[in-house]
Amino acid sequence: MWIVYYAALPVLSLSVAATALYTAPLLIGLLSAQVIGEPVGVRRWTAIAIGFVGVIIILRPGAASFSWFTLLPIVGAGLYACAMILTRSRCLDETPLALALALNAALMLSGIVASAALVTLSLTPEESSIYPFIVGSWTAMRPRDWGMVALLGALIAVYSACVAKAYQVASPSIVATFDYAYLVFAAGWGFVLFGDAPDAGTVLGMILITVAGVLVTTRSGGMPEPPAN
Repeated sequence: MWIVYYAALPVLSLSVAATALYTAPLLIGLLSAQVIGEPVGVRRWTAIAIGFVGVIIILRPGAASFSWFTLLPIVGAGLYACAMILTRSRCLDETPLALALALNAALMLSGIVASAALVTLSLTPEESSIYPFIVGSWTAMRPRDWGMVALLGALIAVYSACVAKAYQVASPSIVATFDYAYLVFAAGWGFVLFGDAPDAGTVLGMILITVAGVLVTTRSGGMPEPPAN
C-alpha cells in the first residue's frame, strides 16, 4: 500500500493522492459484506455511497486535472482494505501491540528487500528523479533527519496499534467511514505546509464525506449506534 502511495506523491497533489487512497472505506464496506458477512444495512450503504460521491467530486475523473497516476493510491486502497478485513476476521485474539509490531516488522523487511532490488537497476539520475520516494539516490542522513525518522516511526507505531484495536472492537464499515477524516487533515496540512488551498469542489466533497460519517454512526432516532462485538 505505502509503496504505490509514495510512487504517486511526486505526480499528484497531496489532497488528490489522499482522496484516491481513501476509496479504502468504500472497499472495506463492500468486502465486509461480501467476504466476512458483516451486516451493513441500507443506512450504512447509503452513507458509503455518499462518501464515495464526495470522493468522486474531489477527484474529478475525466477533468483536465485528472491523472491515471490516481490509480496507484486506489490500488493501495484495495490492499489496505484487504488488511483491515483480515484483521477483523482472523486476528481478533491478537493484542493491538502485537499486530502493530508484526506490521512494522513486515514494513522493514519489505523495505530491505525492495532496497536491495533497486540497487541492481542502475538507473540514471534523470530516471531516479521521476520517482524520488521509490528509486531516488541515497543521501547522507543529518541528525535532524534521524530525529524525524524516529518521530515518524513512533507515530506510525501508535497509529498501527490504534487502527488494529479499532477494527477488533467495531464493524469495519463503521471504522472505515471515520477514516474519511484523513481527507480533512490532508487538506489542512497541504494548506499549511504547501499552500494548497482546497477549491469549492474539494470543500463540497469533504462536506459529503462528513455527512456520510454522521449517517453511518447514528441511528434514525439520533442516538449513536453501538459498535459490533
